[in-house]
Amino acid sequence: MRSGADSGAPLEGIVVADFSRVLAGPLATMTLADLGARVIKVERPGTGDDTREWAPPSSKTGATYFESVNRNKESVTLDLTDPEDLELARELARRADVLVENFKPGGLAKLGLGYESLAEENPGLVYASISGFGSEGGRDLPGYDFIVQAVGGLMSITGDPQGDAYKVGVALVDVLTAKDATIGILAALSERNSTGRGRRIEVNLLSSLQGALANQGQAYLGAGVTPTRLGNDHPSIVPYQLLATGDDPLAVAVGNDSQFAKLCSAIGNPELAADSRFVTNSARVRHRRELVTLLEAGLADAGAKEWQDRLVSVGVPAGRVAGIGEGIAYAEALGLEPTIHVHDADGNVTGRQIRHPITWTPALPPRTQAPPALGEHTADVRDWLRNHPQSKTFTYTPQSAAHSEVVYAQEGPHHDSRP
Repeated sequence: MRSGADSGAPLEGIVVADFSRVLAGPLATMTLADLGARVIKVERPGTGDDTREWAPPSSKTGATYFESVNRNKESVTLDLTDPEDLELARELARRADVLVENFKPGGLAKLGLGYESLAEENPGLVYASISGFGSEGGRDLPGYDFIVQAVGGLMSITGDPQGDAYKVGVALVDVLTAKDATIGILAALSERNSTGRGRRIEVNLLSSLQGALANQGQAYLGAGVTPTRLGNDHPSIVPYQLLATGDDPLAVAVGNDSQFAKLCSAIGNPELAADSRFVTNSARVRHRRELVTLLEAGLADAGAKEWQDRLVSVGVPAGRVAGIGEGIAYAEALGLEPTIHVHDADGNVTGRQIRHPITWTPALPPRTQAPPALGEHTADVRDWLRNHPQSKTFTYTPQSAAHSEVVYAQEGPHHDSRP
């Protein structure tokens, strides 16, 4: 069994009790696992995480949806309606440094696994709750990424202006929420190093979506402009869109006047850069349609791949629209090492996954444990929780002399104890 105890990674020794399922919570906890934490995933007996059944597609070991966000974890099955299993879940929470859950707001509290009761026994616990719409007026609303993209405004700015609104091609709001949850957890762990106490943090899909609207959200709040669907066009930059070529569309992103002049020269029409309609970005935005017509006329004499090579060579950001496999191959060609091989308990390669996107110097020891089978670690984890009640003492030594009287000690099982 892999663990964070001997990994040499930033979160070495941190124990995470993962009571989450589907995408946002599991992605957050997988990020913590990739960084060295020991993540124990609590699943329902018989069925486990919903995404174990979200197939096709499937690899030789299971549903690829589940596998995408559950590597480097241990799986224990616990029936939270069974008193003995519920007590084991509480014991896990007492030993944990971090607990992540995405039950219906208040659901875990009814089982004695709410933050208030756990913090009394485990004051250093960082408790992260993930929901669709928060714990107030939206507490009873089901939190599905697709619905949040609709009601949160993202779909209103995604799609063809004359056609339907579209969702993004991946559950982007879940991914954003996972990143926000991870940021909050890491910040709370950092604070705990100086205060000795954990926190409860709450994230929800709607707030994470709105936090990611960036310039589009501020256009509404700051200028009273309601953004609309522009297809692949940018509301404030031109050309920053797909342009037709002799075969396939080409993405072109011109961020300043110098790049625009280079683009005009490359397509054999340098005088466009001096045209009063196009000489500044603001002018290009006002005369978007006219400019696009002229640019596409110049791009018509070659294909997208040839134009990508030509434009990139003169400093104009451009790229043809690629498939996911082509995108991975492109990253590999750039030396980015976008994937890793994952291994089972015997060290056998079971598949390939997108790696954690951060590159560290010095490099972190690789963590490549394949996603667990349902209940794969149940016997070991149960034995640890039942039979290894070792003492855990966390003493806070403040850096500030003004607070030198503060000492925090927690008695309980040692989170580095292993089955």
